[in-house]
Amino acid sequence: MVYNEELAQHHRSALTLADYLTSGHFLSALFENWESEFLQMSAYVVLTAFLFQRGSAESKDPDQRADQDEDPASHIRDPHAPLAVRVGGVPRALYSYSLGIALFVLFMISFGLHLQNSAAAQAIEAQSHGLPSPDVWDHALSAQSWFESFQNWQSEFLSTAVLVILSIFLRFRGSPESKPVAAPHSQTGA
Repeated sequence: MVYNEELAQHHRSALTLADYLTSGHFLSALFENWESEFLQMSAYVVLTAFLFQRGSAESKDPDQRADQDEDPASHIRDPHAPLAVRVGGVPRALYSYSLGIALFVLFMISFGLHLQNSAAAQAIEAQSHGLPSPDVWDHALSAQSWFESFQNWQSEFLSTAVLVILSIFLRFRGSPESKPVAAPHSQTGA
């Protein structure tokens, strides 16, 4: 309804719900949100493998320097291990980091779809004002494109940082994101 009001202000026809769900305006916003979620989760998965925050329920114990995940090569003959672990080599190496890789690929796909649909929405906006329509590459270099991405990225990273810090001092009984209620602040992880 809001978008149709904007279209009416520019003497353009209103969109049906079905048309709106395939419009650049809707898809740009959708993929903009997915992009920031997948960026946050891929960064979270990768960074928590290497970084520590003493006292946070979101962190591995910094006093245990040894890797907390045993070498998957030791399970090469385990019939219950995933196929990539049993095959070894490159498949096992890729599988070892597959969660982070998959989330980053989903981020890149969402980023591309956000950019494409944001450019389409920007083209309609430009036409409404009698301006030339930017192509995807012009839009990729525009301040508007980066504003849309950065405004979501900063909120995702802020919320993650707040969770990491607050989980040091605050508790939520029964949550896997929290330490036990009686655990000292200095205890890391659950």
